[in-house]
Amino acid sequence: MEITTDQILSNAIDLARAAAVDEARASGLPFEGELVGEHLGVEVDGERFLTHLFRTGLSGYRDWRWAVTLTRADEDTTSNATVCDVVLLPGPDALLAPKWIPYHERIQAGDLTPGAIVPTSHDDARLTPGYAALPGDEELDMAQLFELGLGRERVLSAFGRDATSQRWYRGDFGPEAQMAKAAPLPCAACAFFIPMAGSMRSAFGVCANEISPADGHVVSIDHGCGAHSQAQVI
Repeated sequence: MEITTDQILSNAIDLARAAAVDEARASGLPFEGELVGEHLGVEVDGERFLTHLFRTGLSGYRDWRWAVTLTRADEDTTSNATVCDVVLLPGPDALLAPKWIPYHERIQAGDLTPGAIVPTSHDDARLTPGYAALPGDEELDMAQLFELGLGRERVLSAFGRDATSQRWYRGDFGPEAQMAKAAPLPCAACAFFIPMAGSMRSAFGVCANEISPADGHVVSIDHGCGAHSQAQVI
């Protein structure tokens, strides 16, 4: 249903401007020039419910505008307009603060410095209670699963392991790295490859060759480099 514009409210520009001026004076904000500028139009919010928009000279608030909402009690032509609210609102070209991103979502690899703390939330999908881990997941002694107080409070969840595997596999020590593509053989066949324990054993290990750029890093079984143990001098 289309709502018609209330002409009494629409014509009450002076009332709306006066309300905006009063609000601007009371705010104590740093205005440049006039407190309330030209009338920019109206927005119909509902039956006998309308908002007047005015340009503002507030420093640093480009394309923000005063929004003064008016209403009337009934359709009687003698019913006067009443000011409901006066606020500053951004226009389509207004400069706005970026969307807030929680700290734990903003932190990136390499941001952690000595002394910095990056807490995990209680509902972190990457983690699961230690008692929920299976022996195949963490290579835990069976007694640790039942003996109170032993083992870690939380371990990687299936989601956490999958996310980690994908990150490692797509990283600098996975099969798509330029070093791996030029390698004579994959890491799985290298004497310097130390398989990981647990559920990731079939896909990842650690390089133990000090000559390799992957020394001390987690590598995928199909990664590789020119320092492969089978790359012998003929």
